[in-house]
Amino acid sequence: MPMTLDDFVTRARAALRDNPGIDGRILVCDLVGEALKDPDFVAKHINDATPERQVLYEDPELGFTVLAHAYRDAKTSPPHDHGPSWAIYGQAAGETVMTDWECLARPTETTPGRARRIKDYAMKPGDAYLYEPGILHSPRRDGPTRLLRIEGINMDRVKRLPYQPVDAAA
Repeated sequence: MPMTLDDFVTRARAALRDNPGIDGRILVCDLVGEALKDPDFVAKHINDATPERQVLYEDPELGFTVLAHAYRDAKTSPPHDHGPSWAIYGQAAGETVMTDWECLARPTETTPGRARRIKDYAMKPGDAYLYEPGILHSPRRDGPTRLLRIEGINMDRVKRLPYQPVDAAA
């Protein structure tokens, strides 16, 4: 039976409500992977008409936000975290090269943070990864991609400070 957005949200709410902390987030990450394997879910919610950032659902009680993203061209983001929030990235189509970063210095209002590259890995359709609060990462998309992403809180309302990559030899 195909997964609906209502099914997804109901199961995500139960996982987060009944399993506080990382355990609930891991369950939601598994749920994202399950949704990405459902061609009807992907076709309906993460298709060619999807904008770069589309809020599909924002939970009024728990605050988590379900988003769809469609990138038509290459796009790279600098190292970042999600402030006080966690985030789950799920690859629906295309490929994202994700980089994990070590935080060398947190940013301030006047100085960017500093980060050193740890590793790169490819996210392929069906892959889902959880990034806990404060964990630095950066996606690179070399062509069209589509994603299902869950934020612990809607990042549209969170001010984030920039990070600067530093060479390992610096």
